Amino acid sequence: MTGTARKRPEFRNINALTDLPSYRLPVAGWVSILHRASGAMLFFMMPFIIWLFDTSVTSELSYATFAAAFNVGLGFVPGWFIKCVALALIWAYLHHLVAGVRHLYMDTHHDVTKEFGSTSAILTLAISLGLSALLGAKLFGLY
Repeated sequence: MTGTARKRPEFRNINALTDLPSYRLPVAGWVSILHRASGAMLFFMMPFIIWLFDTSVTSELSYATFAAAFNVGLGFVPGWFIKCVALALIWAYLHHLVAGVRHLYMDTHHDVTKEFGSTSAILTLAISLGLSALLGAKLFGLY
């Protein structure tokens, strides 16, 4: 063994005010955080989701109210805002679904590599954002 041994890395606690702004989170970390955020969004918006479903299937009159809420608004809330909230829920559902399938796959296959984690995270973002854009275009009447 030679006389010049490599120095082992020194691990230290991070300072949130100085270290976190410069820390670069990998894509898989962002997908994991967004998976949790989308799940929380779906949970807390559950009363709105139930209202949407109930209003759309109760009767023809309630469906007309439902359609009017998206077109002209509901009370003081404009229709475009309701569409934006619905689009956020669409994204949350799609992202949570795709990221959940990704996590289930990674849980059942124990030979997951760092490269696969990064690639699958990028694919998860691309699929959820692409489908959200497609459904958002339909929601806002672009096709």
